[in-house]
Amino acid sequence: MVAKDGDGWALCSRGHRHWGLHGAAGLLAVHHTLDGMPYVLLQKRAWWSHHGGTWGLPGGACDSHEDAISGALREAHEEAALTADLVRVQGLYVDDHGGWSYQTVIAQAEGLLDAEPANGESTDMRWMSVGEVTAQELHPGFADTWPSIRAALSPLVVVLDVANIIGARAEHGWWRDRAGAADRLLDELAPLTSGGLRRMPEGLPGLARWFPRLVVVLEGAAARGADSRVRDEHTTVIRAPGSGDDAIVDAVRGRRPWEKVLVVTADRELRQRVASLGALVTGPRWLLGQL
Repeated sequence: MVAKDGDGWALCSRGHRHWGLHGAAGLLAVHHTLDGMPYVLLQKRAWWSHHGGTWGLPGGACDSHEDAISGALREAHEEAALTADLVRVQGLYVDDHGGWSYQTVIAQAEGLLDAEPANGESTDMRWMSVGEVTAQELHPGFADTWPSIRAALSPLVVVLDVANIIGARAEHGWWRDRAGAADRLLDELAPLTSGGLRRMPEGLPGLARWFPRLVVVLEGAAARGADSRVRDEHTTVIRAPGSGDDAIVDAVRGRRPWEKVLVVTADRELRQRVASLGALVTGPRWLLGQL
């Protein structure tokens, strides 16, 4: 396991040559302006490189000890001087060629970050609106995947109806200690934001993994007694002073215009209320299957 041990050409089952013995990955940084317009950071490849002169992502071969996210962030630092603390990973798209894959790490940036070529592999770095992207001469691989990736630029917020989820889980004696049941569920949620969600409900783009922001709504005894410590920086706990359903509806209304929202509940009336606001809905079994 040494640095750059992934450099080299690989042959996929389709008979195509690709750079990266262990696959490759790139970072697609995206920023949404206040009016909801997404901008993406693209790299113009140096003339001497494979498909030189085309636009694509800062990225390259993954080393044997790296996952796609680590590889993409390393390449973005080497090629565009971007550091991991400037973005938040929100999704992973996999372009599988059979025995070889290119993985696009979609990451949210809070602003149009300063970026410029940091080595000789690129001649330009530029933020472009989504409407400008297809007007460029794109790297063929990026051009093929862009329509699918374009559909997945919005970050995902998952709002949890904890009372309903705990009831569906039906742990022994949960009704006598709702706060304890809520604590156990909260403890199990942190890996979902760090490791990502898979097998998403219908209606969401086909990413291999989503890294959502979680909004956890507690009501009643759980709101009064659950542990207040912060488990994860990407999880927000709302303690409803009254109706948990009303708090969930307020959370959906309070989303940023460019965010996708998924509400996890089996409550029929609540499902109708949040769906009327544009949220997607799924049942507790989906979440419990991820834990």
